[in-house]
Amino acid sequence: MNTPELRARGAGQLQAATAQVNRLNAFLGLDGFVDEIFHIVDKRESADKYHRLTTITKYADRLAAAAGKSTNVEMVKQFTKLGGNGPIMANALASFGIKVCYLGNLGYPGLHSVFADFAKQAEVHSIAEPGYTDALEFEDGKIICGKHSALREVNWESIKTRFGQDKFTAKVQAASFVAFVNWTMLTCMNEMWSTILQDVCPKLTGPRRKLFFDLADPEKRTRADILQALSLITQFERHFDAILGLNEKEAYEIGGHLDLNTSDHSPGGLLKLATQIRDQIKVNTVVVHPVPYALAVSAGDAAIVEGPFTAKPLITTGAGDHFNAGFCLGKLLGFDNAQSVLTGVTTSGFYVRSAKSPSLADLVGLLRDWPAKA
Repeated sequence: MNTPELRARGAGQLQAATAQVNRLNAFLGLDGFVDEIFHIVDKRESADKYHRLTTITKYADRLAAAAGKSTNVEMVKQFTKLGGNGPIMANALASFGIKVCYLGNLGYPGLHSVFADFAKQAEVHSIAEPGYTDALEFEDGKIICGKHSALREVNWESIKTRFGQDKFTAKVQAASFVAFVNWTMLTCMNEMWSTILQDVCPKLTGPRRKLFFDLADPEKRTRADILQALSLITQFERHFDAILGLNEKEAYEIGGHLDLNTSDHSPGGLLKLATQIRDQIKVNTVVVHPVPYALAVSAGDAAIVEGPFTAKPLITTGAGDHFNAGFCLGKLLGFDNAQSVLTGVTTSGFYVRSAKSPSLADLVGLLRDWPAKA
């Protein structure tokens, strides 16, 4: 589902929403990375000219051929940027005009320079040094190679001593939207969530807020840890309208841990799986974003929407975080799932084409000038 009528309605709603967006407040955390984006050389013709390996399959074949021998891999850096699910998503929300407060590991005691521009458009607080990522990008996906030692400092004790528990509670209280992302890499997150449920949530007053969770590729975490995280997310639904965001791979992994049937990989099969995940963990919304389309399921509201797919993106690292920002923007504006998913795929579509976060005007422009299918 992605019709000219749907896009025209979305463009009109977003264009009319500027004042409403500027009144929204968001509080996000808790990770932070310095991302270096690389291409892998296939053949080099000269000091200045080379041909890249275009697919993960070709790269895997190159590595497999070296088994029992050895090989040399040349990585060519394209650029360095702020990274981490939280900073990328928060930066995208700030680009829409939302007032953003971010807490994570962005450098300590001083902010790392890669986050300087982010700090100009958001209120930024840091409790630890950032992690570092080598992102190997291909036309069919990316391989994220992370250095995570600094993330051990992202724990509740650091939040209390370097930010303050009362201040943390006040930021959640003041927010329209809260997000806790990158659960997989933040190994203390379950303990932090438990403490937030016990010490922060009971103090909240006022309307229910929206709370977004991104597990971020939980394959390397144990089944017990994953099931505990899902149980904690269920408990947050008592205090928030909870949204669980998954990419396609993550949806099948979570479905497997919940003992669901994950054999149908069609869009309809994935929608059914998302519905069953939501039924089991009892959150407000489950949203899943494969590359060519995305889908969302809430009570009585399910939608699948195709995105503006591009075969040769300028960047893919952060595309999912941009989708999440766009989808949550739609939810904050009261859109239904179809309009929210459309806002999400438009946000990620703009980003992978331009390598920058869109403004509301950029979203309206892409919706009104939707690229033709290749």
